[in-house]
Amino acid sequence: MAKTREIYICSTCGNQSLVWQGQCPACKEWNTLAAEVVSKKSPSESKPGGKNAPVALEEVGGELMQGRPTGFDELDRVLGKGLTPGAAVLLGGEPGIGKSTLLLQLAGSVATRGGRAVYASGEESLPQLKGRAERLGLLGPGLLAMATASSDDLLNLFTSGQPPELLIVDSVQTMASSRVDGIPGSVSQVRAVSTELIEQAKKSATTLFLVGHVTKEGSIAGPKLMEHMVDTVLYLEGDRRHLYRILRVLKNRFGPSDELLVLEMLEKGLSIVTDPSTFFLGERDASLSGTAVVMAMDGQRPFAVEVQALVGRSTLSFPRRTALGFDVNRLHLLLAVLEKHLRINLATSDVYCKIGGGLKLAEPGLDLGIVAAVLSSLYDRPLPEGAVFWGEIDLNGMVRPVSAHDIRRKQAKRLGYGPMFFSRQGKGLHGSGTIGGFQKALFGQEGGQGEG
Repeated sequence: MAKTREIYICSTCGNQSLVWQGQCPACKEWNTLAAEVVSKKSPSESKPGGKNAPVALEEVGGELMQGRPTGFDELDRVLGKGLTPGAAVLLGGEPGIGKSTLLLQLAGSVATRGGRAVYASGEESLPQLKGRAERLGLLGPGLLAMATASSDDLLNLFTSGQPPELLIVDSVQTMASSRVDGIPGSVSQVRAVSTELIEQAKKSATTLFLVGHVTKEGSIAGPKLMEHMVDTVLYLEGDRRHLYRILRVLKNRFGPSDELLVLEMLEKGLSIVTDPSTFFLGERDASLSGTAVVMAMDGQRPFAVEVQALVGRSTLSFPRRTALGFDVNRLHLLLAVLEKHLRINLATSDVYCKIGGGLKLAEPGLDLGIVAAVLSSLYDRPLPEGAVFWGEIDLNGMVRPVSAHDIRRKQAKRLGYGPMFFSRQGKGLHGSGTIGGFQKALFGQEGGQGEG
């Protein structure tokens, strides 16, 4: 007879503990452990000798299923094979970022191409879904919708005789299974609902999209629990006050896991930016001081971004240091390097720095562009027209090469940029691998006190 026992599961990371604790030992969050009753089979019930046995891989028959096109070539490239039959995809993102709009457009595209797509929502009613689909111009006989919070209704789709080609569940935290205790969104319910849907989707060759809520830190809720269960993890990010969105691939069993897709929010929904090379530059004026163009890499795509800096005299005891679009500690480090190796006094200056367009980047190639923008604002002199930068600066004031150098250089040439400022392995930067030589190449001086 099955025995039951009580364990405590963290609602944030899914970590299990035998005793209750105020703080989760895995993710260090407070008051997230909740008691759940689980069953454990006795030794007499756990008998060996099941039908499943290992086989030689060379004897396995059948061919891999080919992905079905989504109707968006760029999205097919990001997913690897389009909509792979039986694949489970997890999509995360902040509220209001456009997850539902993107998935409804995907369902509409599949329906337009003759497929059967079902959009199941536990957060919106059918009139609300119809209103959004009508605004996006997606209404059609192949686009089906359900307003339910029960996973049993979704499982019935797989036994109805004609399983859908695409099933979208928005969101998995709002669904509940009748076979498991707990409220919707609890760890036990999320695990049960996800397991049941993924198992049925693989049996019926249905592509399953699960929408996941995010935590206050911006990560998908229950990452240890859900990200290991699905085949692909996507994350939609961006600033709701800007028009652009970025769809990142965090995990992909059918393609590269470092791809991204740039989207633009328009009146008719999200539009794919096929060539994002200069999308984030906007209406840039190269004659202004304090601006620099960086050839950045995000995933496998190079694109040009504008780094802006403003250096002004401070009236505070502790000058301000503000960075938007990258880590402020990175700005502190670069300013310390400038003060040390260029003998520039920034102790009485406020320094503000940002990446244009609201983009957020963490790649090391930004360093050289940030320094160029800061020096340009400090001396109030614009950088050479058409100049582009990429390179990492270490604490010794040396400019180091960064990855994907050839890709950045080819893209810069294609866009007509020049001169290019970078460092290659074994070669200095314009005759010198230091920021002192870099400053001399830009402004014709080795250093000195700038106006702050």
